[in-house]
Amino acid sequence: MAEGVFRHVTKHGLPEANSHLERIDSCGTGAYHEGDPPDPRTLAVLEKHGIHDFRHAARKFEVSDFTTFDYIFAMDDDNRDYLERARKRLIHKGESDESELGKVMLFGIWGGKGNEEIGDPYYGARDGFEIAFEQIERLSRGFIKMLENRK
Repeated sequence: MAEGVFRHVTKHGLPEANSHLERIDSCGTGAYHEGDPPDPRTLAVLEKHGIHDFRHAARKFEVSDFTTFDYIFAMDDDNRDYLERARKRLIHKGESDESELGKVMLFGIWGGKGNEEIGDPYYGARDGFEIAFEQIERLSRGFIKMLENRK
């Protein structure tokens, strides 16, 4: 959902942000649903909000993502900790210089409420998907605003 919302915000809500973004992708820290399309509840919520063209196949985070992306957002503290440990291992092994690796951060820092986590709605009711959508849209706009202010 985060990728679909972020793409939509940058394409329709803040198209000027596209000049700052070369590549947008999403993945998980586990391979639980690798290769699967988005949950039907995710697609229903996206469509309700005018996002009809989102296509995605789940994939697991890869170490190469650290050098592919400048920003690596985690939806919650556990995933952020996992990603930070993986990043530190690369630096410790001497495989990469810290300045060459994407920055790991909680996506929720861009919403104006501190270290906000996005709850996984998978095991909950449909309203969890609506709540996640609203958070992600707000956080996406906050991140894009930061990029715009850096110009």
